[in-house]
Amino acid sequence: MRDGAAHLEEAAASLEAQTDGDFEVLAVDDGSTDATPELLCAWARRDRRVRVIRQEPLGIVAALERARREARGRFLARMDADDVSEPERFALQRALLEETPSLAGCGTWVRYFPRHRLRDGARRYETWLNGAATPAEVAREVFVECPLAHPTFFLRADAVETVGGYLDPGWPEDYDLVLRLWGAGLGLANVGRVLLHWREGKGRLSRTHRAYAADAFVACKVHHLRGTLLRGGKGVAVWGAGPVGKAFSRAFLAVGTPVAAFVEVDPRKIGQEIHGAPVVDTPGGLALQGVLHLAAVGRPGGRETLRRVLREGGLEELRDFVAVA
Repeated sequence: MRDGAAHLEEAAASLEAQTDGDFEVLAVDDGSTDATPELLCAWARRDRRVRVIRQEPLGIVAALERARREARGRFLARMDADDVSEPERFALQRALLEETPSLAGCGTWVRYFPRHRLRDGARRYETWLNGAATPAEVAREVFVECPLAHPTFFLRADAVETVGGYLDPGWPEDYDLVLRLWGAGLGLANVGRVLLHWREGKGRLSRTHRAYAADAFVACKVHHLRGTLLRGGKGVAVWGAGPVGKAFSRAFLAVGTPVAAFVEVDPRKIGQEIHGAPVVDTPGGLALQGVLHLAAVGRPGGRETLRRVLREGGLEELRDFVAVA
């Protein structure tokens, strides 16, 4: 954390109120210049579970890795200094992992606050995120957006170690970690209850840092698709010639993955070329062999329609096709 004094005591109180009290707190102060160090030291004096780690301002990935190296438990839980956890959060997340050995980790559903600050994008993400709980539901959404909210992470420490911990590849570090865990064949899920209140504000890194821009998310997804479902050099067929589909086409072409075709229902687009690839109709798209089909639309209703068309066409999700946004 850095300069988190304004809301730190509220966040700390929510951890002290956890019904499962068997945990340690590694509070990494990443070069704060406000009252954060004094508040953290006061917290450590009253609660022996708290260890304060101070470092120069090195950034979130360095802070996360510092905490991970210092951690002594079997599980790694995340929370930001301005968020609030429900009292049952750790107990329910630990129980889910204890009951399901195949899971590498889990998140929880969330609620943004204060509500008057929410933008439409945050509302859509909250609704989408809170619609996936089971491993199967999380997996089918893994290339749409990050299906586990970062401040709700509750991960097995050995699984995170196996995939190399947090990295700084130029795109969101949390999403990158989730995709590496998924790519290693490890299960992920969400506790299907709102157990974290996620503070919305203009200063969040996701609003200000280049690594969280839209093109960085696309680059992240393209990188991990090439390392998993596109192994062997397969090309892609992009279902949807709108902004989402075109952004993915450009990103794939930039790294040498061929785009076999765009698939469209708009008769005005069929027969044209986009980025050098022909635009074909639905039967023409379903006839394409040896490619990964991308359901590349931003609207949830549109994604579900494409999923149905592709399944009815004999294609299997996360083998022959995947939804992206």
